[in-house]
Amino acid sequence: MSCCDIGAFEAMNEAQRTEGNDAALAGLSRKLADGTEQLEFAVPDAHCAACIRSIEAGLGTLPQVKLARVNLSRRRVRIVYDPGRGRRSELSAAINASGYHNYVLDPSQDEVGDPVLSELVKALAVAGFAAGNIMLFSVSIWAGANEATRDLFHWISALIALPAIGYSGRIFFRSAWRALRVGRTNMDVPISIGITLATALSLFETLRSGEHAYFDASTMLLFFLLIGRTLDHLMRQRARNAITSLARLQPRGASVVMPDGSREYRPLEEIKPGLVLELRSGDRVPVDGRVIGDAAAFDYSVVSGETAPRVIADGAEIVAGAINVGRVAQMQVTRPAETSYLSQMIAMMEAAEQGKSRQRRIADRAAAIYAPTVHAVAIATFIGWGVATGDWHNALVNAVAVLIITCPCALALAVPIVHVVAAGLLFERGIMLKDGAALERAAQVDAVAFDKTGTLTRGQPRLVQMVEAAGESIGIGASLAAASSHPLSRAIAASIGPGSPLAAPPTEVAGRGMLFRDGQTVWKLGSAAWTGVPQADSDLTAVYLTRDGKLQASFRFDDDIRADAADAVSRLQDMHLPVRLLSGDTSAAVSRVANIVGIDDARAELSPEAKMRIVAQDRTMMVGDGINDAPALRAAYTSMAPSSATDIGRQAADFVFTSGRLTSVPFAIRTARRASALVTQNLAIAIAYNALAVPLAISGQVTPLLAAIAMSTSSLVVVSNGLRLRWGRQATDVRAPIALAEAA
Repeated sequence: MSCCDIGAFEAMNEAQRTEGNDAALAGLSRKLADGTEQLEFAVPDAHCAACIRSIEAGLGTLPQVKLARVNLSRRRVRIVYDPGRGRRSELSAAINASGYHNYVLDPSQDEVGDPVLSELVKALAVAGFAAGNIMLFSVSIWAGANEATRDLFHWISALIALPAIGYSGRIFFRSAWRALRVGRTNMDVPISIGITLATALSLFETLRSGEHAYFDASTMLLFFLLIGRTLDHLMRQRARNAITSLARLQPRGASVVMPDGSREYRPLEEIKPGLVLELRSGDRVPVDGRVIGDAAAFDYSVVSGETAPRVIADGAEIVAGAINVGRVAQMQVTRPAETSYLSQMIAMMEAAEQGKSRQRRIADRAAAIYAPTVHAVAIATFIGWGVATGDWHNALVNAVAVLIITCPCALALAVPIVHVVAAGLLFERGIMLKDGAALERAAQVDAVAFDKTGTLTRGQPRLVQMVEAAGESIGIGASLAAASSHPLSRAIAASIGPGSPLAAPPTEVAGRGMLFRDGQTVWKLGSAAWTGVPQADSDLTAVYLTRDGKLQASFRFDDDIRADAADAVSRLQDMHLPVRLLSGDTSAAVSRVANIVGIDDARAELSPEAKMRIVAQDRTMMVGDGINDAPALRAAYTSMAPSSATDIGRQAADFVFTSGRLTSVPFAIRTARRASALVTQNLAIAIAYNALAVPLAISGQVTPLLAAIAMSTSSLVVVSNGLRLRWGRQATDVRAPIALAEAA
C-alpha cells in the first residue's frame, strides 16, 4: 500500500470515527422547539470565574453554538447549538482546547453520588493524615533534636509528604496544568506554584542537611486549602438544594395507552403530544396535558402550595408535577416534556443561578486580572527581598506566601453564592426567579403596579348577567368566546357552551377582544372602548358583542378578590413603595377593587400600550398575568406573574409565583433587598481581605501555612455571610411547594 493510500485510509477512518461520535452525541441531545439542540457536558475542573470565561469564550468561537453557559455549582456547561452549522464533536474539542477535561452527560440517567465531593474528601483525608504525622516529627525537631535525629525526621517527613502532596495536590495541579498548556491561567496556578516551591525548597534543605524543612507547612497548606474547597462545595450544594429537589420531581417516563388498549412504558423524551397516558394513584404527571374520561383528584402543591386535592374535570388542563391522589386516571399529552410547566420552572431556576448581574460582572472582571497581577507581585517580592537582604531562601518563602494568600476565591464567590441562596429561598416560598440580574433590579424598585383581573382577583370570573339585544347573537358570542384563551371568554363558553362553528376562524386582538368577519359583516367581542358602545355605569366587569358597531349582547362578570390582596398591598406600603392599579376594565369595576384592597392610585380603561408607558416611567415592578399584560411586564424595571398566567405572561415576567398568594410580591422585594445588602458586604469583605493580606505577605509577616489558613478563611467567611440570607429569614405565610409535594 502506498503512502497516499495509507493517508487516504487513515483519513477515511478518522471521518468514520467523527461520524460515529456525532451520531452518539445526537442520541444524547435534547431537541428544542426552535430546531436547535442542547447538550450538557460535565467540566469537573471548573471552579472559578476564569474557568467560566475560558470555557464560554472557547465555545463562542464555534459557528454552531448559539448559547454556552457554565453552571459553576454543578460544574456543567449547557450548550445550545444548531446541528446544521457544525459537528457536535467540535463542542467537546473546544472545551478541551480551553484547558478543561469534560465528558457528555446522558439526560436520561440519574446522577450517581457526587464524584467531586468524593474526590475532595479522599484528598482531604490523605492530606490531614500526612500533616498530622509530619507535625509530630516537627515537634521533636522544634524541641531541640540533635543534628542526626533532625535529618532522620526530615527524611521520614519527606517520605510521607511527597506521595501525599502528589495525591492530594492533584486537584490543584491538574487544573493548573490544563490551563497552562493552552496558554491560560486560573486561581490554581499560583496555588500549585506555591505548593511546588515550598515542597522543592524543603527537599533541597533535607538533601543538604539544612535546619529548616517545610514539609509540615506544605501538607498543612494542602489540608487547609482542601478544607476550604470541600466546605465551599458542600455549601454550594446546599444552596442549590431547591433546584435539585425540583429536578427530581420530573418522572423518567410514563405508561402509554396504546391504540389496541395495551400499556407500554416509554421514557420521558419519547412522550409526544397526542399520546394517552395512564396515571395510577401516587403517580406524578410527567408532562402537561388534559384529563380525559372521568374527573380525577390531583395534589397541586407543586403549583399552588396547597395540599388539598384539586378535582380536574374531563377536558381540563393538568400540569407536569401534580400527583394523582385518587383512582387510576388518563390524560392526553398536549406538550412535550421540554416545554412542560415543570421544565419551565427548572429552566427558570437554572437561569437564575447562571444569570449575571452588574455586581457579578464587576466581580468577574476583577477576578480575571487576578492571576497576572499576583504572579507579578510574587516575583517582585522575591526579587525585592533577595536584593535587599541577600537571603534568597527567605525571599522565596515570602514569595510563596504571596502566591497563596492572594486568592480571588472570596471575590469570585461574593455575588453568586448570595444569588444561589436567594433563588433557593424564593423557590421554597413558591417564587421562581428567572434571572440573577432581576434580583438586583427587584432590590431597586421604587413602585409596584398590579393588574386587576387574574392578579388582584383570582382570575376565575363568573358570568352573572347576560343581556341579548338581538336574536341569535348569543350563539355568535359563544363561538367567539370559545376561540379565546382570555378568562372572561372562558367564563362565557363555560356558562353558555361553545356555540356553533363559524365559517372562518376569528382573530384574537391582544388586549382588545375577538374579531370575526362574515363577508362584509364585522363582529366584535370585547371591551366597550374597542367595540365602540357606551360604557355602562356598573362595578361589574363587562364584555360587549357588536355587529358592525351595533350592540348585540352584553355579558357581566364577578371575580373574587384574592384573600391576601389587601395584606400584600399593606406590606408594600409599609416598605414605602407606592402601589398602583393599572387595568383595562371600567372605572367603576377598578374603583371597587382598589377600595377593597387599599390602593389609592387606580387607573382604568388602559390599553396595553398605556400600561407599558406608565410602568416605564420609573423603577416599577409590574405584576400581571394576561396576554395584554405582556408588553408592560417586558417594559417594567422588573416584573412578576402568577403561575396561572398565560404562557406569554410567564415568559415575559422575571419572577413567577406558584403559591397563588400576592404576599409573594413583598417577600420577593424584601429578599432582593437583603440579598443586595449581603452582596455589598461580601464585596467589601473580599476587597478588605486582599487589601490587608497582600501587604502583610509582601512584608514577610505571613508564613505559607498562615497564608493557606487566611485564604481558606476568607472564602468561608464570604460563603457563610451569603448563607445568612437563609439563616436570618423571616417567617412568611407563603408555603414551600416542594416541601409539600415531597411530604405528599
